[in-house]
Amino acid sequence: MSSDGKKYETDCANTESIFRIIQSIPSPKAEPFKRWLARVGYERVQEIENPELAAKRTRMLYKLKGYSEDWIEKKMRGIVIREELTDEWKNRGAANEADYEILTAEISKATFGVTPSEYKNLKGLKRQNLRDHMDDFELIFTMLGERSTTEIHRTEESQGMDKLSSDAKAGGEIAGVARRKLENRIGRSVVTGRNFLKAAKKKRP
Repeated sequence: MSSDGKKYETDCANTESIFRIIQSIPSPKAEPFKRWLARVGYERVQEIENPELAAKRTRMLYKLKGYSEDWIEKKMRGIVIREELTDEWKNRGAANEADYEILTAEISKATFGVTPSEYKNLKGLKRQNLRDHMDDFELIFTMLGERSTTEIHRTEESQGMDKLSSDAKAGGEIAGVARRKLENRIGRSVVTGRNFLKAAKKKRP
């Protein structure tokens, strides 16, 4: 739909296709983009050879975005815990990304009372990564729910989506109980609509 109210045919491409188009452009004006793509590709090869580089670059990117060192530490630990959990799911019967989403939703619902999609709506997010907009407590309870679920899988040698789903709910409930106890003590909800985007805007002069 154009600004004049009429509809026109439009050429579209996904991110990978756009990069391939850029690579094929003979114009000198495309050279800065080509050099950038080459540099990113080289960095990716380096990270495959030395995974620690990926962690260092991730830390640097978060720092450049304005996140605190303390928050970054929790985020990085959360990534490790998440990877351990998804490895367990893969080995115990979760077949695809849709299964992972179902199990993640079970943990989130039991931990926070909302699914990830509902949580994103609460924070006013669209395509952004939900965990990048969580505060310390939200990250901590997310980690507790996921780490508890991993331990339940291992202890009970769980197999199949039905059992994994039941474990995910149980792991999330452990974190949910802890969250509610904290909320009762501090007198406020851990689950909020605050996010990093809003916080960053408030800090701007």
